[in-house]
Amino acid sequence: MADATITAYHDAQIGDDRLVCDILRDEIDCAFPDAVSRIWHAHPVWFLDGNPVVGYSRLKGGIRLLFWSGQSFAQPGLTVEGSFKAAEKRYVSPADIDRDQLRLWLAEARTIQWDYKNIVKRKGRLEWLGEGPPPS
Repeated sequence: MADATITAYHDAQIGDDRLVCDILRDEIDCAFPDAVSRIWHAHPVWFLDGNPVVGYSRLKGGIRLLFWSGQSFAQPGLTVEGSFKAAEKRYVSPADIDRDQLRLWLAEARTIQWDYKNIVKRKGRLEWLGEGPPPS
């Protein structure tokens, strides 16, 4: 994408995909006013202290919301994604978004974090950044 901004990303979406992205952006911005948000690997991502926390992307058949540390969340409803600690939720239409559930995940994303920022330096090993012992 030539203009690597979240607004440009949204402008490139159509129909329900655009509406889902707009809702997700509003909710994430509200939950993370202190986060840095930018296009990262062609998708909108929010970072706390340089660590990716939450983002979304358009996939065939809908929008994928991704929490980098989502497998460690206590709140149910996310699906395992990849071989690290990420988990996702997919949306086809705005009606699929349960805002109360989304806000619970966003609250957990603030305190439950694994260190993805330094994963390359640590040769693929994640370290716990949250308070107390890591969730099992």
